[in-house]
Amino acid sequence: MKVSDIKKVACVGSGVIGYSFAVSFALKKLEVSLYDINQEALDLAKMRVHTSLELLIKNNIISEQEREEIENRIHYTTSMEEAVTGALFIQESGPEHYDVKHEIVKEIEEYADKDAIIASSTSGLLITEIAKVAKYPERFIGGHPYNPPHLIPLIEITKGEKTTEENVQLAKEFYISVGKEPVVLQKEALGFICNRLQMALYREVCELVMRGVCTIEDADKAVTFGPGIRWGIMGPSLVFQLGGGEGGVDGLMNHLHDSITLWLNDMADWKEFPPEFAKIARDGVEEAMKNRPREIGNDDVSLAAYRDDMLVAILKLHNKL
Repeated sequence: MKVSDIKKVACVGSGVIGYSFAVSFALKKLEVSLYDINQEALDLAKMRVHTSLELLIKNNIISEQEREEIENRIHYTTSMEEAVTGALFIQESGPEHYDVKHEIVKEIEEYADKDAIIASSTSGLLITEIAKVAKYPERFIGGHPYNPPHLIPLIEITKGEKTTEENVQLAKEFYISVGKEPVVLQKEALGFICNRLQMALYREVCELVMRGVCTIEDADKAVTFGPGIRWGIMGPSLVFQLGGGEGGVDGLMNHLHDSITLWLNDMADWKEFPPEFAKIARDGVEEAMKNRPREIGNDDVSLAAYRDDMLVAILKLHNKL
């Protein structure tokens, strides 16, 4: 099978991740079957699809006519047979429980083409375990998105013990063909790549706040208007390559070695977030929101709208929209 053979995609599960994947694929002119177990879930997904496309219209990414065409490419069904028949790429976004995944796997394989790639959106479960009940475990991969998938290009590809390299590469090529930026884990790791990186940073946010060094608001500002701006352009190793001048990243690391060692020895290395930090973080967020004008988000609804508008602007700069 080649990527060009994939004309229809099935999205199994129509929740926050599943519906967004359907939008993402339909935007690239693929026919999409969006499956869920009941009509109520599909009705909610249909509303979310429409709202997401309205955001793209507002930001001049698509036209009204294109919105209608995109919506017409998404077909809603409560029949697994109808959803996966003829789909050569299946994105599974069911609940994060092995027993539920196992039932979904069995039902998908009852009707799916034996060559179809099956990608799980799991954010932490092992593909080896998900695929242990599969007739064809070699075609199972993890395709973990960042939310919302129809805007954020990242896909973390994970593989199980029986996943073939051929299918990993085919999945990678497919995701690239629909505008994604896939990264491949060479071995299984809890939390994958991005969640580990963001939790490492957030552990240090917690440490600084708990020590009284800064507030939640100022920690957020420090990330947003400092390294976050640079990271929105390129990754930390490339940033350090430029920061090292003629010496490059290795020159910077060698030059700052002694100072970096002092920082690292003073940084958090505990393995569990203090239970009291959850309330501290929430109180800090609520206090920070009081200081934000509505146009950049001062409650959950306006903050989400601001986030999505900014994501669109950044993705335009990256030529991803």
